[in-house]
Amino acid sequence: MTSADTPPWLVAGLGNPGAEYAKNRHNVGFMVADLLAQRTGSRFGRARRVAADVAETRLGIGGPRLILVKPLTYMNLSGGPVAGLAQFYKVPTEQIIAVHDELDVPWTVLRLKVGGGEGGHNGLRSMSRSLGTKDYLRVRFGIGRPPGRQDPADYVLSDFSPTERKELDFFVDRAADAVEMVIERGLEPAQNLYHAT
Repeated sequence: MTSADTPPWLVAGLGNPGAEYAKNRHNVGFMVADLLAQRTGSRFGRARRVAADVAETRLGIGGPRLILVKPLTYMNLSGGPVAGLAQFYKVPTEQIIAVHDELDVPWTVLRLKVGGGEGGHNGLRSMSRSLGTKDYLRVRFGIGRPPGRQDPADYVLSDFSPTERKELDFFVDRAADAVEMVIERGLEPAQNLYHAT
């Protein structure tokens, strides 16, 4: 099988479109997808068939093909565009990676897994429903729990604090590294590295 015949990987950065949401905690998936596009020298363009911005690229010269996706349907309906593009590009479930914010993981911590529950995350719930399976990969970007009695829905739609913003670029960079490692070396080696720190 030539590299042209090999199915690509699909990385879905989850978030909400629009400038008012751009710096929200809920938009870390978009941030990671943007960095991956920048690293690979690719640009997002509007998909023809679904409501999403898409960048087609490769990881390194002659490396795996990569479809970067930012759904434009708002978080709760992210699954439709992801499933549509996965079908169009013939991406198997085991080569779909969702990058998303995670309330149940502390700030500055990354957790990688395949399958499992959605933990109340509407973007994941939509993906699972549209794909007909939960068995896709996840890069879980820890944002921690809201302080005090703040509603989690308000918390995820708020911007990072000034203190968090000082670490955000490094953390986004690390999450992009984790995505690349999952693709190039597999989930278990990536877990061994990122779960140890």
